[in-house]
Amino acid sequence: MASALSPPRVPKPKAALPSHYYENFLEKKGPRDRDYRKFWTGLQGLTLYFYNSNRDFQHVEKVDLGGFVELKDDSSRAGVRDVGIHFSLVLRNQEIKFKAESLESREMWKGFIITVVELRVPSNLTLLPGHLYRMAEARDKEEARRLVELPPCFLKVSRLEAQLLLERYPECGNLLLRPGGGGAGGVSVTTRQMLNGSPVVRHYKVKHVGSTYVIDVEEPFSCPSLDAVVNYFVSYTNKALVPFLLDEDYEKVLGYVEADKENGESVWVASSAPVVPGPGPVPPAGGPRQPPPVSIPVPALNQPPPLPPLPPPLSQDENYVIPIEDSPAANYVNEEVLSSCRQAIQTPKKLLKPQAKTSKPPPVPKPESRALNGVLLGRTAQSGLPVTGLAEVTAELEEKLMKRRALEQ
Repeated sequence: MASALSPPRVPKPKAALPSHYYENFLEKKGPRDRDYRKFWTGLQGLTLYFYNSNRDFQHVEKVDLGGFVELKDDSSRAGVRDVGIHFSLVLRNQEIKFKAESLESREMWKGFIITVVELRVPSNLTLLPGHLYRMAEARDKEEARRLVELPPCFLKVSRLEAQLLLERYPECGNLLLRPGGGGAGGVSVTTRQMLNGSPVVRHYKVKHVGSTYVIDVEEPFSCPSLDAVVNYFVSYTNKALVPFLLDEDYEKVLGYVEADKENGESVWVASSAPVVPGPGPVPPAGGPRQPPPVSIPVPALNQPPPLPPLPPPLSQDENYVIPIEDSPAANYVNEEVLSSCRQAIQTPKKLLKPQAKTSKPPPVPKPESRALNGVLLGRTAQSGLPVTGLAEVTAELEEKLMKRRALEQ
């Protein structure tokens, strides 16, 4: 049998190296770094990109030049071998120190940074005509890029949202571009400044006429791009207005270095953050589920103990009144009274009349009669006898008892 032919091996396509206005090795020391770190650095647009090597396609760090303030030489760190190769990049919210490989490299970095930020070729640097020509080319490319790209301070927000952003993040700037209300490609400029402790918010309209942008003020001013509009506001106010730029020093995509199996080179892989499982062991898919942990309430300090539970309610069959027991100190003659009471209840018409008339007995205190009535009522209810006419029988028995006590006396 002929063996199946394996498909031909197709080489893995490689991405093209990013193009920069200028690139070279540069050592960087940020505000959070303890010492300098060496990177392959490239300048593209208004951003400095830092790579681990000159063969990497993905940067590991970047610095936005939108908050550029100035460049200054740092001669205090210069030694015998590295005279004049230190310089500092001062931004609006931080200062970054750099160390170039040579004096020429330092002047090149300073010249290209000023060219792309201010769109002009500096004339106070010790560079050759060829270097100045490369900077002029970078200036033309940056101008063309800004014609089609939006400035960093342009945000797709409403008027109210723009005011809230400028109020909430005053350290990020006080000038912001947003879409215009009239449409047709126009934009609006929102500014916020402090006057004697009170905020002053202003809105300006910028019309899009053909390929130019016209600032609608008393004397309309035409700009070739939105970036030129921002520069007009900044230069007209002597840099009192600063373009709004949020601090984005932290990356939003998780990346890591991975070795290529084919050539052994290290590549940068960027991917979304994985889902981190919660704490505790994960049970198998087909296994039994464990019950959730039961929380035991702990009594708080300095609190009284809980009250005992109430007894269950009585059922309908047991809904009766429990009679009050007689006090042991009460001196009652119960046997004779009870026998007479039972006989009177069974045959109330055959009650014996008193044999002789006696004197009127002394008054009996009412508590005893009430107690007697309660005893008779309670015990009659216990014996299950009918209660009809019980008040008349009780009164007659009470009268008989009083007469009998009078005779005994």
